[in-house]
Amino acid sequence: MDRVLILHYHEIWLKGKNKRYFLSRLTGAVKRALADLPAAPPRFISERLVVEPREDSVLPIMLERLSRVFGIAYVAVAYRAANNLEAMGAVAREVMARKAPRDFAVRAKIADQDFPMNSMELERALGRVVLDHLRERPSADGDVRVNLSAPEVTCTVEVVPGEAFIYAERQAGPGGLPAATGGRLVALLSGGFDSSVAAYKMMRRGAHLSFVHFYSGPAGARGSSRPVAEELVKALTPYQFTSRLYSLAFEPVQRRVVAGAPESLRVPLYRRLMARTAREIARAERALGLVTGDSVSQVASQTLHNLAAIDHGLDFPVYRPLAGDDKEEIISWARRIGTYAISCQPFEDCCPRFMPRAPAIFSSAEELDRAESHLDPEALVTLALDSATAEDFRFELGKVETRRRLGPRFEKLLAWRKKAAEVPCAAVPAEP
Repeated sequence: MDRVLILHYHEIWLKGKNKRYFLSRLTGAVKRALADLPAAPPRFISERLVVEPREDSVLPIMLERLSRVFGIAYVAVAYRAANNLEAMGAVAREVMARKAPRDFAVRAKIADQDFPMNSMELERALGRVVLDHLRERPSADGDVRVNLSAPEVTCTVEVVPGEAFIYAERQAGPGGLPAATGGRLVALLSGGFDSSVAAYKMMRRGAHLSFVHFYSGPAGARGSSRPVAEELVKALTPYQFTSRLYSLAFEPVQRRVVAGAPESLRVPLYRRLMARTAREIARAERALGLVTGDSVSQVASQTLHNLAAIDHGLDFPVYRPLAGDDKEEIISWARRIGTYAISCQPFEDCCPRFMPRAPAIFSSAEELDRAESHLDPEALVTLALDSATAEDFRFELGKVETRRRLGPRFEKLLAWRKKAAEVPCAAVPAEP
């Protein structure tokens, strides 16, 4: 039997006159995900996106790739038949015989106005054909029956002009909106579970993310977090096809904070300086906001008081998609998207370095402002930016390729900041 993949989408239906744009981006993403595999280009048939593999052996790889294409609600492995009752009955019998259910239902969707039956009539007719066939098989359980409320297996029939698609199995897609349809954001990426899951959730909403990672030197048996961050971006890139990772040495900034600020405020000050540094990178990337992995009150720096104090004066949107999630929910997402094992590796994260004995949990913006007044935060931001390296990731032909480079807009921004630090304020040129 001739097998095809039927790609269904849900949320795009709500886009009204913008639907065409989202469908074109979805089609482009499917083409890109399957570019190196033997398959015909995806095509629309009566509001269904259909992919025809040229070799059955590549089906598992195709399904695995499509499980990372945002916008797909589910993928059905279907068999093609002529849209007449005899042909559909023959295919439905074979499909259900392979599943050998104890009970089943037939569900029909008809998108052909010339088809002579309505969906209920077709379901009844095919249900009788399938039931008789299952009961007649030598190894069959004679108690096979139709169960319309909670069937063990559902045989789905989709009738379109000139043909029909029949299937009894489907794989869930990631849902959401197609990649890179919602603007740019910059994610602050640690090596842990939370930030990569937060990035995934925003990517799933159509945002295209660049990543900023702050690392310290290794401590004892625990290595630097930088290789872990690179692995995380490599794992996330197939979801959005391209990524950029900025890696910045943060220990020199931390040492100045330790030397010049109250011990209890160290971590909120680290976090505020990270956010300000990431904001500058976001401007170079022409991004519309920052993404963090904060979960409210999970750790001391993530209390509502501390988050408000950290954001004060930033004047830039900060998105926290995990704000209401607990750790178990976050870890469940990490397993699902393929980042869990990476984040389980031992590494030295930034914020725990020089950890205070009693970190503040109710800091205020005024307290952080006073502490920063002794630190010259703009100079510290420039110090962090000056250590930056960047790596571009691209998912192409089934694998992720990388290359290291700093973009010209970032280099221009850094040069401007260095020049601004050298001359009196009145002589500083306008920001690029």
